[in-house]
Amino acid sequence: MADCNKINKELRNSNVKNKGGLVMSNTTQALSRIEAILDDSSFVEIGAGVTARSTDFNIQEKKAPSDGVITGYGVINGNLVYVYSQDATVLNGSIGEMHAKKISALYDYAMKMGAPVIGLIDCAGLRLQEATDALEGFGTIYKKMSIASGVIPQITAVYGNCGGGLAILSSLSDFTFMEDSKAKLFVNSPNALDGNNESKLDSASAKFQAEAGVVDFTGDEETIANGVRQLVSMLPANNEEDAAVSATTDDLNRACPDMAAEIADPALALSDIADDNVFVEVKASYAKEMVTGFIQVDGITIGAVANRTALYDEEGEVAEKFEPVLTVKGAYKAENFVNFCNAFEIPVLTLTNVKGFEATVAAEKGIAIASAKLTYAFANADVPKVNVITGEAYGSAYVSMNSKSLGADLVYAWPTASIGMMDSQLAAKIMYADEIAAASDVAATVSEKAAEYAKLQSSVESAAARGYVDAVIDPENTRQYVAAAFEMLFSKREVRPDKKHGTV
Repeated sequence: MADCNKINKELRNSNVKNKGGLVMSNTTQALSRIEAILDDSSFVEIGAGVTARSTDFNIQEKKAPSDGVITGYGVINGNLVYVYSQDATVLNGSIGEMHAKKISALYDYAMKMGAPVIGLIDCAGLRLQEATDALEGFGTIYKKMSIASGVIPQITAVYGNCGGGLAILSSLSDFTFMEDSKAKLFVNSPNALDGNNESKLDSASAKFQAEAGVVDFTGDEETIANGVRQLVSMLPANNEEDAAVSATTDDLNRACPDMAAEIADPALALSDIADDNVFVEVKASYAKEMVTGFIQVDGITIGAVANRTALYDEEGEVAEKFEPVLTVKGAYKAENFVNFCNAFEIPVLTLTNVKGFEATVAAEKGIAIASAKLTYAFANADVPKVNVITGEAYGSAYVSMNSKSLGADLVYAWPTASIGMMDSQLAAKIMYADEIAAASDVAATVSEKAAEYAKLQSSVESAAARGYVDAVIDPENTRQYVAAAFEMLFSKREVRPDKKHGTV
């Protein structure tokens, strides 16, 4: 491979000496951020000689090398990617006409080649001196990103300011990383919100945005660079490429003896299932009762969705507890993730433990729509889908969680799982209300009727007899069953009705 650092250096020297006065970007923090993400010596800059062409407000008197954004391409673990990095030392990294055109041109390259785009944000916003030209350029970037959505992966990393319309740009991408000490992400700055100021509540902070579900990952610059590299390595380059495959020496038949104990926190269980115990959790700080992220099994990337009832801290103690219910935020989180996986042909695994819907006045305002979107996402997804029922699976909430009726290709259940309309105790009280009321020993009667109902309607054996469960498996054998299922489903194809898109 060519020494691209040497090429870039020669280009800089050539452009600086050029009679036309071209000035290439200096070796700045913007460039070092690119180099931290890409393989060594792989970055090649494109459009180095571009600079602002506006003369309004005497802006031409200010140096604008590369118009404040470095654009180019390189590789991550040998995989082609396109990257742009805003340079806050040039007009505060503000977006002007030519700045926007460079990013738009990068998207044209990426779409032609079918490769991901990584945007590194550190920007004061739109360049006021260029007004409508800058605004037009901004809209063009929005359009390019919208067209690229579902075709190539788009990743944004926020290192500095990402305000106003830039916040929309970051949310148009598939995944957003945010530096956790200096970066600011906002549509309206904290001090512009009625009754608020930054010292009271910093709504532009990484912590706030991560807990709001806007940001997927947070950390320092080194953590971000490593995270972007890991994520790109797990994702396909585009929507037509086969699943991302990595070499692994992990035993497919490896037992997971701690699986049953870990299932309350599926992040632990999924790590146990995964090759080399690597689980990349997405939106970990948002809707913690729903876990989403990526694992690899036999080297194949799989998207995972799971219900959580406990969150453990680093000492292994329970830090937070959750009811096994479907929440508004949890449903939206899972729906968005499943849609991404389906767009890029990434198989989906679910670990299901849900007994109903969140029952609060606030939840009632949105749970129907949120659950409908989750239901549609699973039903609409035509990628390989496997469901493992690990605990309770009751009512419509269970149906929405990748059930057989929604199109799950294979459904497994642990022996301790319970599948049915509702909890057997509650069902018994409803079905045998008169008999229970007349009983001399109410508790004994309820227990007897509940046990009868559970055996006939809520046991895994009952569900298996009806074909709703394909096999009852021991928890410690979950990895090998999951691996075998996705291996069998690798070449899955489905024919769906021809339509432009759904409306849910």
